[in-house]
Amino acid sequence: MKNIIRTVLLFAMISNLQSCKQGPKAEVVEEETILVPFNKASSSNDNLNISILIDLSDRINPKKFPAPAMEFYLRDIGYMESVAESFEWHVLNKKVIKIDDKIQVFIDPEPSDQTLNKKIGELKIHFTKGDVIKDSILKVPEKYGNISRLIYKSAIEDDHYVGSNIWGFFKNKVDDYCIDEGYRNILVILTDGYMYHKDAKMEQGNRTSYIIPQSIKMNGLNKSDWQKRMDEKDFGFIVPEKDLSNLEVLVLGINPVKGSPYEEDVIRTYWSKWFDGMKVKNYEIKQADLPTHMDKIIRDFILKK
Repeated sequence: MKNIIRTVLLFAMISNLQSCKQGPKAEVVEEETILVPFNKASSSNDNLNISILIDLSDRINPKKFPAPAMEFYLRDIGYMESVAESFEWHVLNKKVIKIDDKIQVFIDPEPSDQTLNKKIGELKIHFTKGDVIKDSILKVPEKYGNISRLIYKSAIEDDHYVGSNIWGFFKNKVDDYCIDEGYRNILVILTDGYMYHKDAKMEQGNRTSYIIPQSIKMNGLNKSDWQKRMDEKDFGFIVPEKDLSNLEVLVLGINPVKGSPYEEDVIRTYWSKWFDGMKVKNYEIKQADLPTHMDKIIRDFILKK
């Protein structure tokens, strides 16, 4: 059914573009939209710059962290497809002359497999008004689904998890890689909320570049007075000197270890303090759930007016 709908949309899009070309005045093109497939479309004048940062730590290991309802790596793939579909809808809803939108994927540290890195490079997509006559717009979700499967399959088969350097990515790369002037910059992070990489372990007082279940327990944040202790001792992430007021962040997949009713609250507070300290414009932190439930959350975040 989805393929049939996309075929119809593509036909309508091409017909619309052809009618635009036949108009005697450039102003006609300015007023034409490609298509409006549903009522809640994104702001037609926004230029989207969407980045996805994938945490390929052992959280995706189906043997270590089995999830009978749906494995966590499959949930990630579903989230990526929803992000790509939202991007697709956004482009299809824009005026042709205003299309200038980007989407891309990052992994830190990058995989050692050069073939896989080349595949990840294929997920760096930029559409401008000169590209809209191509059916590649409607192939973005399929491409993201297929290549993300290769990424996770490779990581799971390699079975060598060194963590994910999310903290280092924000300190050293997020400005250059994820923020462009003239765009609505969105970073989607797929992670369980814990943060650790063997080459990025730093401490400044009670501020750290990592958070793991062991540190939460060691710092006494697994008890009912965790908030008071956190405030008094100033536990949290080290905050790089950043002004990310032109960045919006959506964190998906928070999955605290079982056994502590306060673990998720602690994780959320760590991330919130970190984002606030870097002046992130807007952010949401969401627990791991099935892609069918997360689809609306993702769509609303990306396509909000």
